[in-house]
Amino acid sequence: MRPLVAAFGLVRGVVGDELSTGGGQVKVVLFGATGMVGQGVLRECLLDADVKSVLAIVRASSLPQHEKLREIVPQDVSDLSGIEDRLSGYDACFFCLGVSSVGMKEETYRRVTYDLTVSVAKTLAKLNPTMTFIYVSGAGTDSTERGRSMWARVKGRTENALLQMPFKAVFLFRPAYIQPLHGIRTKTRWYGAAYALMRPFYPFLKMLSPNYVTTTECVGRAMLSVTKRGFPKPVLENRDINRMCG
Repeated sequence: MRPLVAAFGLVRGVVGDELSTGGGQVKVVLFGATGMVGQGVLRECLLDADVKSVLAIVRASSLPQHEKLREIVPQDVSDLSGIEDRLSGYDACFFCLGVSSVGMKEETYRRVTYDLTVSVAKTLAKLNPTMTFIYVSGAGTDSTERGRSMWARVKGRTENALLQMPFKAVFLFRPAYIQPLHGIRTKTRWYGAAYALMRPFYPFLKMLSPNYVTTTECVGRAMLSVTKRGFPKPVLENRDINRMCG
């Protein structure tokens, strides 16, 4: 693990009642902590006094050191049977794991998107029936599963499957453009170049199209806010994410 300062610069299931969070009560399981969105979510979790602990499920140990943070490196993220005894007693799962569909065939994209997410969710629902599960989807996701866009169909199928799971609550985040903040970077090189190019223009984008842009910080804060206070509907579009990030 690396020091935190160096790393970050330091409608079923809809819940309306506020979670008691005094003294740091929220225990979070985080998937995708090394990705751009996951880094932002992790940062906000570690900064939030209401978060008691974060368990990051990662493919390799590389996260910053922090008293709230623990890592598990399973042999296969899609099969958590070997670590089930360490996955109970959690209040929320923030599922930020995902890949670009560019250049992928539908079968491959379905395997790393739908199959993986559903497998993880089934395990967590069995172990944590009072858990809130938040899935990072994307603007334009196709809930009908019949549209022309492959990635949107697969994401829609994933969302629909999650809504049938016996969690306390399921929320589906559909951000549009996400601007990374606080030194957070994407692993995809051409994405990184695009974000660097767009960074100076972000204030103008936010002013002109506030419903279509957000930040890694805002996504993380919105997840925590929704976990603690709920939301009237399971799908949060970009404007809802910005509303809930406070």
